[in-house]
Amino acid sequence: MPELPAQARAVVIGGGIIGCSTAYHLGKLGWRDTLVVERHRLTSGSTHHAAGLVGQLRTSANITQMLGHSVALYQALEAETGLASGWKMNGGLRLACSAARWTELRRQATGARSFGLEMHLLSPREAGALWPLMDISDLVGAAFLPTDGQVNPADVTQSLARGARLHGVTILEDTDVVGIELEGGRVVAVVTSRGRVACEVVVNCAGQWARRVGLMAGVNVPLVSVQHQYLITDAIPGIDRGLPTLRDPDRLTYFKEDVGGLVMGGYEPNPRPWAVDGFPDNFNFQLLQPDWDHFQPVLDLAIARVPALAEAGVKELINGPESFTADGNFIIGPAPNVGGFFVGAGFNAFGIASGGGAGRALAEWIVGGEAPYDVWPVDIRRFGAPHRDIEWVRKRTLELYGKHYAIAWPGEEHASGRPLRRSPLYEQLRAQGAVFGEKLGWERPNWFAAPGEAARDEYSFARPNWFAAVAREHQATRERVALFDQTSFAKFLMLGRDAERALGWICANDVARPVGSLIYTQMLNGRGGIECDVTVARLAADRYYLVTGTGFATHDHDWITRHLPAGLDARLVDVTSAYAVLALMGPESRRVLERLTHDDVSNAAFPFGQVRPLSVEGATVLALRITYVGELGWELHVPVECGATVYAALMQAGADAGIVNAGYRAIESLRLEKGYRAWGADIGPDHTPFEAGLGWAVKLGTGTGFLGREALESRVGLPLQKWLCGFTTSAPAVMLLGRETIYRDGERVGWLGSGGFGHTLKTNIGYGYVRRPEGLTREYLLAGRYELEVATERVPCSISLGPLYDPRMERIRA
Repeated sequence: MPELPAQARAVVIGGGIIGCSTAYHLGKLGWRDTLVVERHRLTSGSTHHAAGLVGQLRTSANITQMLGHSVALYQALEAETGLASGWKMNGGLRLACSAARWTELRRQATGARSFGLEMHLLSPREAGALWPLMDISDLVGAAFLPTDGQVNPADVTQSLARGARLHGVTILEDTDVVGIELEGGRVVAVVTSRGRVACEVVVNCAGQWARRVGLMAGVNVPLVSVQHQYLITDAIPGIDRGLPTLRDPDRLTYFKEDVGGLVMGGYEPNPRPWAVDGFPDNFNFQLLQPDWDHFQPVLDLAIARVPALAEAGVKELINGPESFTADGNFIIGPAPNVGGFFVGAGFNAFGIASGGGAGRALAEWIVGGEAPYDVWPVDIRRFGAPHRDIEWVRKRTLELYGKHYAIAWPGEEHASGRPLRRSPLYEQLRAQGAVFGEKLGWERPNWFAAPGEAARDEYSFARPNWFAAVAREHQATRERVALFDQTSFAKFLMLGRDAERALGWICANDVARPVGSLIYTQMLNGRGGIECDVTVARLAADRYYLVTGTGFATHDHDWITRHLPAGLDARLVDVTSAYAVLALMGPESRRVLERLTHDDVSNAAFPFGQVRPLSVEGATVLALRITYVGELGWELHVPVECGATVYAALMQAGADAGIVNAGYRAIESLRLEKGYRAWGADIGPDHTPFEAGLGWAVKLGTGTGFLGREALESRVGLPLQKWLCGFTTSAPAVMLLGRETIYRDGERVGWLGSGGFGHTLKTNIGYGYVRRPEGLTREYLLAGRYELEVATERVPCSISLGPLYDPRMERIRA
């Protein structure tokens, strides 16, 4: 065994597929001074008992691309390393046994087409021809992905390890990590059972043990272990070595060919956690005791699909614990608040499928200093306060595990661990019919049921039961006045004598404005992509107030603090829990507000894009004249202890104006009509402000330096290769949800990032980027004939390059 080095540039902790893939790619990128430490032997944690299915399609284009990178790597790896990976591109089959599941599959097929992944819809008979042992009597249809496949998990990991060594990486087995040293908020060393290794970067790929390793550095890695079982049969007559993998979600099961027999597993709705009180010592290459009683219901479902299973010999029932997360997605990226510490863990039983691509993305992130592309769905910074409580994480994770094969309904909310974070209005709103959703632990009113309506979500791929309620709230906002509880907004103060200089560097828009100014701005990465989308209010020479979306609290706080220039007197303070936020919106909003304050809120005294303190019912309220719904209005940021008082006063003052409570689903409908962007859907790290139609919010004309400026300047004068456009279709049966394919003159040119219904315009609205490598012009865009593919059906649509509603902003500035 090699000697333990005194130092390494990067230390990768964990010798499973993720650790070996990350090390392999680091070596290929020139980081030969990389060390992998494995507490026992390579693959001895979860990798050795993984089932080895490799599917690619996900709801995100970039994560689908990442899994495609896995497939490309597994195909080529043996030629490079001389070790077989067991890769077999036998395709993947997915079944539908109900009308709703068939709709889901058709929408997935359209999503696959949007992302450039081949996927074919099949009749039951065609599916049966691909899988002759299958009973097809209850099938509605199926989908086939010919480039999916399977791999031998241990073999592909060993092949990656050999490739890593060929690129100069050192791998040490029987080397346990016992501590991580920090200095000045950065990792400086890893302490192992064999000694200390100084390093610049630590990569936590410790699988189920990743949370324990993270805590050594003060990093929360929110994952838990869950028992997962599958059986391996003897050879079964009629099984062909080229049999596709099979997923039968309505029966909770999956299958793959294995030496002439089958591997069959499933996701039971009542999963069992493992290692709740800690991990046993020396749990290496070990399995848990088979639990036949727990597995039997899944086996019965499988036998109904593949009757030959009933007579097949069983070699083994594998019960192997694996790490799962609270949202079903894995975790990669830099840990917030600790420099040089990266995570790649929590792969929810698709670590083999993800391993090649996730290791590549993680390595490119480490070497390049920023993510190679937008990986927000799996970014560790998507987590927040609730995820620091492992029991909360466990509850939510077990719920998500039980839903692994459930239909993914549009707008679906989860039930576990609720309610946790509540605004001061929660009980009042609930008594008035609020139906709540949850984001980062916050209870948020999605819509309000009228008397006689069921105050609960009923999910559907057609118009859901909240459609009419949202229409009412939407109409009230457009015609009268509505009050939205947006207390869950993330809120920060930037403090210090250098606050202006600090924000000036990280904001694309000009924040060197007078006190009382509101600035809408993006914060950009080195490629000019949009990392944060925030509102900045200047409160004093040395104080700014920043507001961002609920779900971006951890991400934006981390991104801002990481990119503050060194040596400045500027610090960021999270004040989210200090303020309730009441958004008073609609043409009657000024009349309501005037009744509650002696301060002048006329347009002349308080114009759009300004922030002022107001006295309302004895409370000092920070009023931001801004809107995300396209109407006159104010966000009222109220000390949390005064929230209920101010809410009651607003409702009373607005009673004769027809004021109503309104929720987040109405906000979505309203913002779609106005063309306001949503980070994570319409804009993100892969999109520049110019591509997103936000060039007006960039200070290129000032001569002031800011992060991302060089990237934007390098594109000045060049035609855009992608352009965010709006699309509308009045086809009555259509529901736009996002990921629908955009066609121009019959050619696929992009997909929708977001979609919904505009209740004022009475039309379906979606936003997506039209892509053309040769470049785009307004004339070219407007000259095309457009269609959207929705659940494999094409419908005609119209394109728009500006706001669909109030394009001159007259209502906002009234």
